Amino acid sequence: MATSVLTSKMDNLRIVGDDRTRKARETGEDIAILSTFLPPSLVGQTPSSQRPFECALGKECRLGDVKLAKPGTKKMEYKTRQWHEQCFCCCVCKTAIGTKSFIPREQEIYCATCYEEKFATRCVKCNKIITSGGVTYKNEPWHRECFTCTNCSTSLAGQRFTSRDEKPYCAECFGELFAKRCTACCKPITGIGGTRFISFEDRHWHNDCFICASCRSSLVGRGFITDAEDILCTECAKQKLM
Repeated sequence: MATSVLTSKMDNLRIVGDDRTRKARETGEDIAILSTFLPPSLVGQTPSSQRPFECALGKECRLGDVKLAKPGTKKMEYKTRQWHEQCFCCCVCKTAIGTKSFIPREQEIYCATCYEEKFATRCVKCNKIITSGGVTYKNEPWHRECFTCTNCSTSLAGQRFTSRDEKPYCAECFGELFAKRCTACCKPITGIGGTRFISFEDRHWHNDCFICASCRSSLVGRGFITDAEDILCTECAKQKLM
């Protein structure tokens, strides 16, 4: 979550907003505080000036002196660390944060743009950032518009689909390309959505197509007899032999 900056301004050597700063510290509010280095005569008179200053940028301090506290210039405080205003910058692009929002991560400070580029979720297909929505397939993120059938490019978001060789296919394309075909109706048997089917030797039928060639009654769960290309219920098979 981006963190905002709270400013305290110097006006005729009087600190404006010191009560707001104190309240933020007391409540543990997640903000950075931009304040002004005071003249020696005022040091210690406000909560923000009681702690010795040392720039958290260390050896990379842009002013060349981590303890430099020139009256009238500004410093930034965040949690337990302090920086010169110019030193409070994004760890990636090195741009000073100023009064813009920033995002802390571990011990680093990021501007919103660099944080998004480095940590935002990206679509596995187009490699662009997923700002909202999206779908997950095999533990990988996709834009809804990028998650499409491998064959026809129809969107699969919210639709029934299956996969082959780790690639997603809509039900229709999978059936046309890979599925067994029903001996009776010649349409694909996909098995998607719990579709039931019967297999016998090298032939396959949809449950609804597995019927006696003579009386047209369902043979699912019943005994049957093969007669060349036909299948018959036992009653019709007996009648045919008589």
